[in-house]
Amino acid sequence: MKPMAQLSYPPLGKPAPPSYPVAIIGPQFCAPYPVDLTIVRKVLTLSEGNFAVTDVNGNVMFKIKGKIFSLRDRRVLLDSAGNPILTLQQKILTAHRRWQVYRGDSTDEKDLLFSAKKSSLIQFKTELDVFLAANKKEDVCDFKVKGSWLERSCTIYLGDTSTIIAQMYKKHTVQSIVLGKDTFAVTVYPNVDYAFVVALVVVLQEINEDRKAKDLNQVQ
Repeated sequence: MKPMAQLSYPPLGKPAPPSYPVAIIGPQFCAPYPVDLTIVRKVLTLSEGNFAVTDVNGNVMFKIKGKIFSLRDRRVLLDSAGNPILTLQQKILTAHRRWQVYRGDSTDEKDLLFSAKKSSLIQFKTELDVFLAANKKEDVCDFKVKGSWLERSCTIYLGDTSTIIAQMYKKHTVQSIVLGKDTFAVTVYPNVDYAFVVALVVVLQEINEDRKAKDLNQVQ
């Protein structure tokens, strides 16, 4: 019998992750152990299924579909059976590139779960503030993403603290080089909602791709 496939990733950060569940989408997406995910983005494609999320054994856990030609950028996170779990939509006319995430295939305000935006207008490093729907004042963020998207090295923190809930890093594969696929891995800490973390990674990618496109336009 072949040994179970294992990912090689950096040591888990300190201090220890929260001992209580961080269940934003639902407790069914929380595990009592670290969850390793691989996210593949098909770079050279116009198909709707532009993201796939697999576990360490290659089993598809989520897919992300997007509407290419629409007034608003919108993505839908699906489970392996194709059922919509979340709808991610960019809020138009906002300077900080805010994305709002809703339950299921809804974009109704009552189904809003959280939103994420750039911490500042001008950034040399990646930094996002994440606010849960109940946090109306947004004085303090509920989660924060820091790192370098260019290097695919980012860390997600609980609030504005040093408590880590997930880490992302670049994964180099033959497939990514030959087929033009952007592949990176995410380690989600125990008792943390991994569907929520996947949604944050998608928002992070969309915000940075949007910025890259605007930078290219300015150069031209």
